[in-house]
Amino acid sequence: MKKILILGAAGKIARYAIQQFIERSDSQLTLYLRNAQRLQQLASDRVTVIDGDVTDTPHLQEVAKGHDLVYANLGGDDIVEQAKSVVAALEAADIRRLIWISTLGIYDEVPGAFGEWNHRMLDGGYLEPYSAAASVIEASELDYTIVRPAWLTNKDEVDYELTQKGELFKGTEVSRKSIADFVVKVASDPTQEVRASVGVNKPGTDGDKPSWY
Repeated sequence: MKKILILGAAGKIARYAIQQFIERSDSQLTLYLRNAQRLQQLASDRVTVIDGDVTDTPHLQEVAKGHDLVYANLGGDDIVEQAKSVVAALEAADIRRLIWISTLGIYDEVPGAFGEWNHRMLDGGYLEPYSAAASVIEASELDYTIVRPAWLTNKDEVDYELTQKGELFKGTEVSRKSIADFVVKVASDPTQEVRASVGVNKPGTDGDKPSWY
């Protein structure tokens, strides 16, 4: 039975992942988030809900002890500081396995007109810190999997394909449910995608921009 720590557990992708972990595994889950009351209804003999800020490194280190894997579903203006704190806490707690949600475009890997559109939409305060945060993770000693989703939808579907770092990104969009599915699959077999950065998109969605723009 795995013990999994989920950071930023109130996030939309994380909520799908929590549901899938509960339904598809016997894992013990620790949900770590600001204002734990938001998810207190999920508390059970398998789910512990903890109030905390990931930039509080000593607290995060203490909570992380004894877990087999950490899944970080984080965001915000201080994402680089969050990444530094996560790395420091996990290395101090002797936790090696991390799944980290990032975004497409952090390596300038999105080709063509969509890549240009993506830069226009995300440059100037979003893409740069997410790229820097990924660099923090990649420079660590952790066995990380960085996940780079395409533009996200709330469609009730699981349909995705993968690209690796160094390959051109495919597609323009993907469902949050698909990202959650990939996270749960990696968590169920932590030997896959180790020290990898993986792009995730829905097949057949190539274009100049996502369909709803």
